[in-house]
Amino acid sequence: MCEIIGVFNNEKSIELVITGLDVLKKGRETDFRISTEKGDWHSKDLQELKQVVKGERSRNCIACCSCKPPASSEGSKDKFVADAEIYNKGKLNEKAFLSEKRVDAAYAFAHWIREGNSDKLCIARDIIGLKPVCFAHADGFAFASEKKGLEAMGFPHAIVLDPRVLLKYDIREDRLSFEKRDFFDIEPELKEDKEKLKGDLLHLLRESISSRIPSRSGDKFGVLFSGGLDSTLIAYLCKDLGADFVCYTVAVEEPGMKEAEDLRFAERFAADLGVEWKLKKMRVKELEKYVKEVVPVIEDTDVMMTSVALPLYVACEFAKEDCGIKTVLYGLGAEELFAGYERHRRVKKEDLNKECLAGLLRTHERDLYRDELVAKAQGISLRAPFLAPDFVDYALRIPASYKLSDDKTENKLILRDIARDLGLEEVAGRKKRAVQYGSNFLKAIEKLAKKKGFRYKRDYLRTFYASRNAKLGCLFSSGKDSAYALWLMLKEGYPVECLITLKSQNPESYMFHTPAIELVELQAEAMGLPLIMEETQGEKEKELEDLRAALRESKTKYGIEGVITGALWSNYQKERIERIAAEENLKVFSPLWHVNQETEMRLVVNTFEVIFTGISAYGLDKSWLGRRITEEDVDRLVALDKKIGMNIAGEGGEFESLVLDGPAQMFKKRLVIEESEIEEEDKNTARLVVKEARLEEK
Repeated sequence: MCEIIGVFNNEKSIELVITGLDVLKKGRETDFRISTEKGDWHSKDLQELKQVVKGERSRNCIACCSCKPPASSEGSKDKFVADAEIYNKGKLNEKAFLSEKRVDAAYAFAHWIREGNSDKLCIARDIIGLKPVCFAHADGFAFASEKKGLEAMGFPHAIVLDPRVLLKYDIREDRLSFEKRDFFDIEPELKEDKEKLKGDLLHLLRESISSRIPSRSGDKFGVLFSGGLDSTLIAYLCKDLGADFVCYTVAVEEPGMKEAEDLRFAERFAADLGVEWKLKKMRVKELEKYVKEVVPVIEDTDVMMTSVALPLYVACEFAKEDCGIKTVLYGLGAEELFAGYERHRRVKKEDLNKECLAGLLRTHERDLYRDELVAKAQGISLRAPFLAPDFVDYALRIPASYKLSDDKTENKLILRDIARDLGLEEVAGRKKRAVQYGSNFLKAIEKLAKKKGFRYKRDYLRTFYASRNAKLGCLFSSGKDSAYALWLMLKEGYPVECLITLKSQNPESYMFHTPAIELVELQAEAMGLPLIMEETQGEKEKELEDLRAALRESKTKYGIEGVITGALWSNYQKERIERIAAEENLKVFSPLWHVNQETEMRLVVNTFEVIFTGISAYGLDKSWLGRRITEEDVDRLVALDKKIGMNIAGEGGEFESLVLDGPAQMFKKRLVIEESEIEEEDKNTARLVVKEARLEEK
């Protein structure tokens, strides 16, 4: 178990890294290593290490803290840090991990390569996303295993690296690039008969479990046991392998509350299997202590995220205190691979595996980051046998007819058949019951919220994470910067209550975006957010009073306490917004402030469907209008910048943008332009006029 961190192109790199390490170490006994181009330092005590490196100066620094002594890189120009668990005993280096998609490991690494005139950093994660790493590209470049490490160093709006991307950072040029990596596919579909498929699948699951069992003799491990299909299969195979393990179940039990379903089934099935089983029952009043701990750990106040994290956190603590357990297996992944969720019932049979793949692609954001933070907080290595690469590759290509019945009443068919073949008839028939329901943790949160006088569970949870407990409005222009700023704040768990738009009559407004501004209404509907629209004549400085009126209306109607802006580098806009907001007692959040402009563009086009609605710069022409902007287009903008000095993010008025679609968590519907025309002023100045647009379901 390890945490990795680094800062580049920053005069305070060493000082910042020490600060980040202090947050990431979580009070555990660890070994620390810090490296710069000038040397390497190693100590078991962070404060001692701080004194050792005192007086050292470097703009670039890479470090790690680990429960095991970090591998030394002394004498080497290259520096390598990793948070990795290797299940197939492969060799840990960049080449091995990036050339072998099927390497069975959970990892995140950073490799600082210094060869001749080259000075670059490569960062990557395992392709599924079991181990996290986050980054920020503002005032230099920084990365860390967790967002809280970056926040402590002064980078509050970090980006979680997509596992399907290799990040490359040119240290000398302060430039990022992203190289896409291949993921799994649903084709070719497997053609073997059902018995062969079951046999192969069981073999792969057995191999995955075997490789995830601690290899050191005497190391007992835990299995999170709900008595459901997935955890029971894991427990059965662990016993079959002769492993030394304990099944752990946690549940809330309260007079007047229905008995936790997981408790009833777990007790019975553990007895049937003949495995060691331990139960932790809690009262509702006991849970508040854990809520207070868990919400900051997962960096989120979402009700569902918290209700899933709580039983995991309690179970990991239980296992650690019970037998000193350091490794826990759990069943995450089976629902996505074998169509176990309700949404799988709503798609056509021919699209079922496509939906399974789409869900798996989102798992790193929705589940894995949360689970890893929870487990690490308890000093537990959490392992998911259903997410072994070979198992995933095989499961995704199993025909849909072996996953969901024709009438869609029974899911995970092939897993249920395997359970029946193993004699687990009753387990095979148990319907899916999500952990937050089966353990009564969600119901317990509801009771706690009501007891504390809160109408909504989310408002209660926000009291445990003060920095996320501010209702926000977003200054929204319809373009890329405000959309991306909004997305970052939503991902950080802030409650966004409304969009705020100033519709200027002056196309040359100094403050407000004007092209296609009328489409904001459709965008607001697509996102399911109310819209405050204020018209302004766009007179310089006077338009600020119209902004004030819009902010006041937002406060009155939606109780906002802060406002989000998409400001990048323009002091003119940011300073005026901050002044008006301060006078209205509103906080200002500018998550894109001083973000590298090329990096912002690359992240935007990989997150949203963006078109240009206006161009006004040498090197651009009407062919840029109305079509989706791609990363290849960003490459062209970079080339133009080098040639003629163009602003890559368009802050000099080089282009205007419009967002048509984005992540499903933000855009519930997609904007479609039905009719438009281009008004061309000259070869390098043109505007897309949208005459008709609509929303379509996604």
